[in-house]
Amino acid sequence: MTREPYPTARRDDVVDILHETPVPDPYRWLEDPDSPETKGWLLGQADLFAKERGPQRFKSRIAELLRSGSVGVPAWRGGRHFFSRRTPDQEHAVYYVAEPDGTERALVDPMAIDASGLTTLDAVQPDKEGRLLAYQISVGGDEESVLYVIDVATGARVEGPIDRCRYSPIAWLPGGEAFYYVRRLPSTEVPENESQFHRRVYLHRVGTSTEDDVMIFGQGLKMTNYYGVSVSRDGRWLQVSAHEGTAPRNDLWVADLTESPIDRPALRVVQEGVDAQTGLVFGRDGRLYVHTDREASRGRVCVSDPAAPGFDHWRDLIPEDPEAVLSDFAILDDLERPVMLVGWTRHAISEISVHDLATGERLGEVPTPGLGTIGGISERPEGGHEAWFGYTDNTTPPTIQRYDARTGETTLWAASPGAVEVPDVRTEQVVYRSKDGTEVRMLVISPADAAEGPRPTILYGYGGFGLSMSPGYSASILTWVEAGGVYAIANLRGGGEEGEEWHRAGMLANKQNVFDDFHAAAEHLIATGVTTPEQLGISGGSNGGLLVGAALTQRPELYAAVVCSAPLLDMIRYEKFGLGATWNVEYGSADDPEQFGWLLGYSPYHHVRESVAYPATLFTVFQSDTRVHPLHAWKTCAALQHASTSDRPVLLRNEAEVGHGARSVSRSVDLSADTLTFLARHTGL
Repeated sequence: MTREPYPTARRDDVVDILHETPVPDPYRWLEDPDSPETKGWLLGQADLFAKERGPQRFKSRIAELLRSGSVGVPAWRGGRHFFSRRTPDQEHAVYYVAEPDGTERALVDPMAIDASGLTTLDAVQPDKEGRLLAYQISVGGDEESVLYVIDVATGARVEGPIDRCRYSPIAWLPGGEAFYYVRRLPSTEVPENESQFHRRVYLHRVGTSTEDDVMIFGQGLKMTNYYGVSVSRDGRWLQVSAHEGTAPRNDLWVADLTESPIDRPALRVVQEGVDAQTGLVFGRDGRLYVHTDREASRGRVCVSDPAAPGFDHWRDLIPEDPEAVLSDFAILDDLERPVMLVGWTRHAISEISVHDLATGERLGEVPTPGLGTIGGISERPEGGHEAWFGYTDNTTPPTIQRYDARTGETTLWAASPGAVEVPDVRTEQVVYRSKDGTEVRMLVISPADAAEGPRPTILYGYGGFGLSMSPGYSASILTWVEAGGVYAIANLRGGGEEGEEWHRAGMLANKQNVFDDFHAAAEHLIATGVTTPEQLGISGGSNGGLLVGAALTQRPELYAAVVCSAPLLDMIRYEKFGLGATWNVEYGSADDPEQFGWLLGYSPYHHVRESVAYPATLFTVFQSDTRVHPLHAWKTCAALQHASTSDRPVLLRNEAEVGHGARSVSRSVDLSADTLTFLARHTGL
């Protein structure tokens, strides 16, 4: 097959000497998106992709399966509840309020705000009485959230816009007259290349100028810190947490707001300088509930007195489980025997257990619809005997289930609103051994009536930041399997499937374990006859893009096709762009000699070798991505196009006006169709 010639990309003799080691960077010039040369190269890549793209084979079926819509877990405030829902024809989910009589009203509709579909709803938080709603929106994928507050009864705006609120929690005080929130310092007050950082916690009084906001916390701490803030339902207890970037540990403080003013809370240390993650829930019964992985990698729940929140006073209520990871909990107390519902993931599959609230004794389990993923157990803030939780699996669009602790029954409370015919598939969880003998699990989804014999297969993974790959409804996966392929999802080290130790076994100096786990997953699929190297495609995004970038440079012979989305690939310079400086706690820093050695050891951009027959590769990147700069894909794409001796193409799909996260449904359909079409062409589906 004769492929189109690649756009010309000059190779410069740029070499950095870092820790006495030469580090070539021939495509450094592609780091400047505004240069005429970069723009010209991108136009050439766009033309090449358009010629190679071909018809989108799967587009109509992906769109059809996405017509399932979606529904979110309710948040209760007084008699009202708040929830999100996307109907079959909507581009974005809409946020609603339901009155006690069941009447529903749309509160925030992104398409009503912006008919182009480029505006996304990033976060919502009703106040404690359900009378006001704080919400955050951003435009064009930049995730630079702007905060507004509206009156729930009338929909009238009462506050905003307040900018620089990216990733801000909203902690309402009772009465809705004030809230704590997190905001970045103005760009005029920080160095130009640090404008994405330098967050602070503020108190804002509704109806006043943000110029009058009082800084509560964060002065003098690390510029890459993220802050959490919450206020107990009764308004007495303020909780502030600090994470250094994405580090799997936090410092934590509390203040009794009855003993100090809300604008000068007397914060006391709960934990500081401790290598663990901890969060607090102030119970209606006066007890302090502590969710922590301190001395418990898989998590536990302890209890204490709010007046004595320190570690020395914690005692186990729900101890660590040796096989399951404790994810969340809810308290149901309108019962003769109050209970705690505890959410767990056991090898990436969710379950909920029921425990005596006083003693922690296990009383039973909450019935769930199947082997899938449970999201967010919700209770009424004032107490009750009911709980709600989200549920999905590989063939079930999102649903909301209601559990009644008086009867012990779980019933469907709300389903995704679209009726779709889902293909019949078979899901199996398999166990394989990685290079060092570690057992790793993988979900393998195949046609229900599949005959024996190898099939075109997509292997997907992530393996980072403690994020778990759990079962969920996916139009792309179902479309691929319905067409006769197999889709496999590996639960690699670096994720959270087996707790914090599992995460740490795949971060910093241990990152190669993640790549070894992925190669071993591919080898298992081949050895067991599921697929062959000529039929195996791999896919990953963000940290998963780093994963497949390392896979294609370390083991190019093992894979026929690669889709690498919004990837980190230049691991020597990643900290200099986007939010990279917040991730050195996960990967390490090239400024440190030892950590530089880890990074250079696997950095995909630096391991592209000349005269190698690389797999067919498609990079998909997003021009407004403020987390991972597209330069990673641009530079590596140029390097692969120069180096590969294969007749299989290396392509770039560069999309404008979208970013790293949420996007409209139609944009999602286009992206999924392009990636599946590419993978099908090069794996023989």
